[in-house]
Amino acid sequence: MEYDIKKIKMIISDVDGVWTDGSIYVGIENSELKKFNVNDGAGVALLRQSGIKLALISGRKSNATALRASELRIDDVYNGTLNKIPPYEELKLKYDLTDSEIAYVGDDLIDIPVMQKVGVPIATQNASVPCKNAAVHVTKASGGEGAFREAVEWILAKQGRLEQVIEDLRNKVLSP
Repeated sequence: MEYDIKKIKMIISDVDGVWTDGSIYVGIENSELKKFNVNDGAGVALLRQSGIKLALISGRKSNATALRASELRIDDVYNGTLNKIPPYEELKLKYDLTDSEIAYVGDDLIDIPVMQKVGVPIATQNASVPCKNAAVHVTKASGGEGAFREAVEWILAKQGRLEQVIEDLRNKVLSP
């Protein structure tokens, strides 16, 4: 499959197994805990600085996912969506994008239909074998260990923009 990473204007990501290690901790009164890696939040900051849009499509409905997305000011969140194609198509229309302008980060079987449509499909190190086979890039990190940020940095580096985006973000953060 041919891909042109320079065209990427949006990254769509799964959550469980990408932003987390896939573990779910269930407590009393159905409370749920998930461990998110702060490095992935830094990846969101890099994306925001670069102008690349971000959306999350999670197969599992989770208040923890909604809370983390809210903390990171991610507006496009589809929480509890096993069939990821309808939200994918909705995002394409909303932002007037083509398949080749979108990257997707996933880790399991339900991610593959979207991965087969996008311009740049990415799998995490802990992804299923079929998911890895659908990817043009596999992160060194597993989900929950900074894999999302690694994917963001890989895209920006391949676009030749990583160092400038980091410098711009650093200047923005350090500006009075």
